[in-house]
Amino acid sequence: MNRDAPIIGIDIGGANTKIASLDTHVAELHYIPMWKDTSLPKKLTEIAQRLSPLKLGVVMTGELADCFSDKEQGIRFIMDAVDAAFPNALYLNNKGEFIKASGDIRSLAAANWTASALVAGKEEDCIFVDLGSTTTDLIPVKNGRPLAQETDFKRLGRHELLYRGILRTNITALMNRIELGSIQYRLSSEFFAQTADAHLLLGNIKPEDYTCDTADGSDKSQEDAARRLARVVCADTSELDNKEIMIIASQIYETQRDELAESMNILASKHGINNIVGAGLGEFLIKDAARQAGLSCTLLSDIYGTAISKVFPAYAVAYLVNEV
Repeated sequence: MNRDAPIIGIDIGGANTKIASLDTHVAELHYIPMWKDTSLPKKLTEIAQRLSPLKLGVVMTGELADCFSDKEQGIRFIMDAVDAAFPNALYLNNKGEFIKASGDIRSLAAANWTASALVAGKEEDCIFVDLGSTTTDLIPVKNGRPLAQETDFKRLGRHELLYRGILRTNITALMNRIELGSIQYRLSSEFFAQTADAHLLLGNIKPEDYTCDTADGSDKSQEDAARRLARVVCADTSELDNKEIMIIASQIYETQRDELAESMNILASKHGINNIVGAGLGEFLIKDAARQAGLSCTLLSDIYGTAISKVFPAYAVAYLVNEV
């Protein structure tokens, strides 16, 4: 066995598969939309051959993809793909325990937040917030122990999970009206644009950060993003000028920030925690929401670097599997 081989963590989501090494030299994000892309087994085999890890820890959220009839079918598909590439893989469940394929696999569903919170909260009490492309986890941690509910269903009811992300959130899932001038415009319920378009126009993300598909399948330029946002109010760029479209983008940003600040405040008050620890592509929004909520904020990019912050659940499970 090669003792110089890396300790690796993998976080397999419905849209993205994230990989990180304990030494932080590896930090990768692969866009593999589970509901339409069957390349996960092939990608994992390629990763296994390229990295040949000494130890591997796995967390997942991809089991929720609607190509599976239920979560258990999704978990088994992911485990089969992982086990074929990495026969000695260990899986972290939502109780913070590593199990193998013979264990209680239902507890593996959406357990990536558990890994992140255990690592992010080991030094101080905090609300760990991970804002990625699709969702936002808010995990209270006290005395090193995550206090969040174990399932996504329960967390949705306790402000511990917002199904909002920097890239893939349909604008009409976030809000139902836009104000231009003195008029409130209702939004079309079509999937014309997503949060990535607003954040791209505002300069919060770069084109290379826009890793998912666009709503219309076209390019990821400022002009394309503006055209998509105009359609949300059933207009186009001949009807709305650049200033008006930027107003739309700003209102999307403010709605997302204010919703996040509200959840932060609720959890901070409930648990007596005044410090946010933020990670993910949306660190900029976490920092602004914490300021809005009157809470202190530490960003993991300042500790581990931006690349690791964006794939922090993968890094966290690598950290934890190293201790097993």
